[in-house]
Amino acid sequence: MSKFILVTGGARSGKSTYARLRGETLPGPRSYVATCPVAYDAEMDARIDRHKKERDPEKWRTVEELKDLPGLLSRMRDQKVVLVDCLTLWLYNFMREAKAGKTTFDEDQGKAHCLELAEAAKKYPGTLILITNELGSGIVPLLPAGRVYRDMVGRCNQILAAAASEVLLMVCGQALKIKG
Repeated sequence: MSKFILVTGGARSGKSTYARLRGETLPGPRSYVATCPVAYDAEMDARIDRHKKERDPEKWRTVEELKDLPGLLSRMRDQKVVLVDCLTLWLYNFMREAKAGKTTFDEDQGKAHCLELAEAAKKYPGTLILITNELGSGIVPLLPAGRVYRDMVGRCNQILAAAASEVLLMVCGQALKIKG
């Protein structure tokens, strides 16, 4: 049975734990897709290690994919559950690559990638759980790049929430059903 679940919320709201535990209630095989390319500092390294330790390798196969989530979903059709953590880092990967190549990655390009992912998510035959962040509830970023990123994530979240069969907002470790 095909199901597309979007889990959103703020930092440390319980998104990853909720998504992992929810995925473990479903029959496998299961894959956890990590979108973070590298640890940028000691705190990020510790965060990645914590996430790895929380995942039971008997229950989850870990796959790293920085950008081609639609292609990955088409190649993982044998998996009953796919959990992607997280979409905000996925979008950041495109921005980081553009900056390194001294090109631009604008909202239209971000929207195109999100629409492509939404289509792939709707076609996925198993249960797909995507994790994202609610960035628009905080302060307005000081730098233009931060504002573009915040806006891009917000628009992506809207596109994916419209396509999802279920949307949950995590607050204080509690899941609030927004849709489905």
